[in-house]
Amino acid sequence: MNAPEKKIGAPMNRVDGRQKVTGAAKYSAEYELPNMAYAVLVGSTVTKGRLSSIDTKAAERAPGVLAVITHLNAPKAPGVKPAGKDPSQPQTVGSALQVLTDDKIRFNDQPIAVVVADTLERARFAARLVKAQYAPEKHQTNLEANKANAFLPTQAKKNPKSGAADYQRGQVDAYKTGALKLEAEYVIPTEVHHPMELQAITAHWEAPDRLTLYDKTQGTMATRRDFARQWGLPEENVKVIATYVGGAFGNALHSWPHESAAIIAAKVVNRPVKLMLTREQMFTMVGYRPYTWQKIGMSATADGKITAITHESIGQTSTYEEFVEATLGQTKMMYESPNLTTRYRLAALDVGSPIWMRGPGEATGAFALESAMDEMAFLLNLDPLEFRLRNYTDQDPEKNRPWSSKFLKECYQAGAERVGWNKRQLKPGALRDGEWLIGYGMGVGTFGAHRGSSKASAQLLPNGTVLLQSAVTDIGPGTGTAMTQIAADTLGLAPSRIRFEWGNSDFAQAPTQGGSAIVNTVGPAVQEACLALKDKLRELAGSSNAAFASAKKEDVVLANDHLTLSGDNTVRAGYADLVKQAGGTAVTVESKPGGEGQKVSMYSFSVHFAEVRVHELTGEVRVSKLVSCADAGTIINEKTAGNQMKGGAVGGIGMALMEHAIIDDRFGRYVTKDLADYHVPVHADSPAVEVFFVNKPDPYVNKLGTKGIGEIATIGVAPAIANAVFNATGKRVRELPITPDKLM
Repeated sequence: MNAPEKKIGAPMNRVDGRQKVTGAAKYSAEYELPNMAYAVLVGSTVTKGRLSSIDTKAAERAPGVLAVITHLNAPKAPGVKPAGKDPSQPQTVGSALQVLTDDKIRFNDQPIAVVVADTLERARFAARLVKAQYAPEKHQTNLEANKANAFLPTQAKKNPKSGAADYQRGQVDAYKTGALKLEAEYVIPTEVHHPMELQAITAHWEAPDRLTLYDKTQGTMATRRDFARQWGLPEENVKVIATYVGGAFGNALHSWPHESAAIIAAKVVNRPVKLMLTREQMFTMVGYRPYTWQKIGMSATADGKITAITHESIGQTSTYEEFVEATLGQTKMMYESPNLTTRYRLAALDVGSPIWMRGPGEATGAFALESAMDEMAFLLNLDPLEFRLRNYTDQDPEKNRPWSSKFLKECYQAGAERVGWNKRQLKPGALRDGEWLIGYGMGVGTFGAHRGSSKASAQLLPNGTVLLQSAVTDIGPGTGTAMTQIAADTLGLAPSRIRFEWGNSDFAQAPTQGGSAIVNTVGPAVQEACLALKDKLRELAGSSNAAFASAKKEDVVLANDHLTLSGDNTVRAGYADLVKQAGGTAVTVESKPGGEGQKVSMYSFSVHFAEVRVHELTGEVRVSKLVSCADAGTIINEKTAGNQMKGGAVGGIGMALMEHAIIDDRFGRYVTKDLADYHVPVHADSPAVEVFFVNKPDPYVNKLGTKGIGEIATIGVAPAIANAVFNATGKRVRELPITPDKLM
């Protein structure tokens, strides 16, 4: 661990780095329990209909098979309502599809059976022996063919103030009467989460009423709550462990069918059961960024002031669950526009449910909005950066409140300088290097600086180290490292004297990791727990030493093995004595936000500048330079925060140039089934991303001044690349990904 000065803001190495690179870190599929059994899912080969029969006899007779479970023999979880009781009231996102409860087929590869055996190989073999007969029905898997059937989400019908409801500022569709107007449609295809770690779970009924799950999840508390409710158990009887998560970009925010299947299997065979999805099943069973159609109408004055925007969107969802995301959120608040209209609709298809994917909704919406901003700037013969500056908002036009903080102009300036924006030409195709056309583009991103409630516990150990615990997961951003730095800074100790433990639902309550809210939420809890610990130590020392009793809190200093006072090192109290005297020093503190969100609008902001090279003969696109600039409040760890921005930028490259999950609509089946067909960026596709942070604290979100990074790292990257491609070639691509055939 680094020296004492490596605290808040410093580029400290990850506290779990050694465990990860040496293989000591244990992921959900790596737990080995006594008498372990292995489960494999059997998926439907039709897309819609019913199971007319299922023959499991050959599988049951196969060597090592312990059970073959279908809807005919699966134990019923007491908290699960039978599916299809009220089809007019679809589930909301977060409610898992309950598998093995009926014979209805809702999407291709829906689990229809789970085979359990004493080895994985035997379970795989037996799964192939299960034979099913179907009564298929006509399916619909193409959003473009079903746009006419799109509907207003149920939550918007119930609550006109919902973010999914129609929004109006000024005149309806006022762009249509504008003197200078733009109207364009944009498409984001289905994009699939493909973290390195496949989705996996080990389920263990330690007693008939006590369940332990080693699960790949972004929220130990949410997963505990879901399955306690399903099985009618007290929450404290369900334990969820997710210490290490090998990447999760939204796909582990939901409780999924494979988790329920593993829990059912473990109950049936009365043994711990491990179940890991295949890469192919990652396409069908754990969500995706939904295929989304968007249309933007925009009008502006000749001097570059926006007069009206209309932004419409139709997103894909499943027939059994309404998935809603904030596709239109950025349009409502990013630019000055006296007239603004948004309409959000869903199209229910015979597919698995979508789920949030990094930059959820906003990344999709930003592609349309930021592309349209570039298109309007071109019509005005204006530099796209200048056009954005002319429509810059000094307060939130949606909520009519001041920003908690906004330093986006500093991001504009820093990014433009670093990417070489002054070389950009207004005329497309004006810059070249031999056969390569060179272009520059930009895209802006924003995401709410959310803060929830959280607890953290802190305990001084006799050896002078401090143990902190939180149920929060760390899906890759370095949460454990950030919390260690916050604790070290608060206590005045070297980070090496801090041990932060996470990823266990038995620890202090914490929210699900997602929405760029963890440092904003758990960070203050850690900070306050450390202050409470410090005060408790002062009180303990004060009971036997008057100097401590009369000292101010801020004068108490924690040294390596004793408590002392600033300015008087002769006053001491040994940690071992204090712990022995108190019989323990643990404190647990809950931290909650106040009413700040009612007074100001709290957002993080980003801008991404891209330089691309497009081969004029082949249409190959290379991102030669990418600069990402963030106004994200206080930066706790410059190194891990920089990695967050770089990782998000690479995800944006994939979104812009490669990622596209394709369904053969004749069969409702994915033809992209692996990473050979579903392309994601590799090192050769990604330049060295340059990152800039404003690093000015936000005075409202929390005392640390943080605002959040994870989402804005991706939001705005895809349109920056698309805009750069237009600047290089003069060809506007409105349907992602930008592949060579669209530029030829």
